Formats: sequence, structure tokens, C-alpha cells
Amino acid sequence: MNRQEYVLKLPVITEKSTDLKENFRTVAFKVLRDANKIEIKDAVEKIFKVKVESVRTAIFHGKKRRQGRYSGRRSDWKKAYVTLKEGEKMIEFSETV
Repeated sequence: MNRQEYVLKLPVITEKSTDLKENFRTVAFKVLRDANKIEIKDAVEKIFKVKVESVRTAIFHGKKRRQGRYSGRRSDWKKAYVTLKEGEKMIEFSETV
């Protein structure tokens, strides 16, 4: 299996990411923690068949959570903001409930 096929975990669909998508041609994805910008760019271009202008990444640290006397921690994760080139079709996601 090629690494490009599983670099992107899932799209991030929030109010902020929807605003970025509509106004700035930017799509947000949850990606592998060790993925770099070049791998993310190649994966988006291959999977969605669009041209990528830039990729920005952010690492989110997991929150500490408790349930009664037991405490734990959510895992860290990485988000990628992918900006598409002008004239490219916007990536559409379907929400299934």
C-alpha cells in the first residue's frame, strides 16, 4: 500500500473550516503526525485530482480527561490547511449521519 493513500485521515468539518473553504479556497484535513507538507500536497493532488498552491500544518496536543478517579489523555494530532490554486474545482465532502 502506498503511503499517499493513508496520509490523509479525514476532513475537518467545523464552522471555521467551512468559512475558510468558502472564502479562501482552503480545505482542512486531519493527517498523520509524521506527515510532512510535501507528502500532504502529493496525497491531495493524487486523491482529489486538483492542484495545490500551499500547505500549512498545525500540531494539536491531546487534552487531559478524567472519568471519576481515572485520568487519561487524548492523543496528539496534526491538522493540515490545504490551499487550492485559482481556477481549481473545490473539494466537496458528503456528511453521513
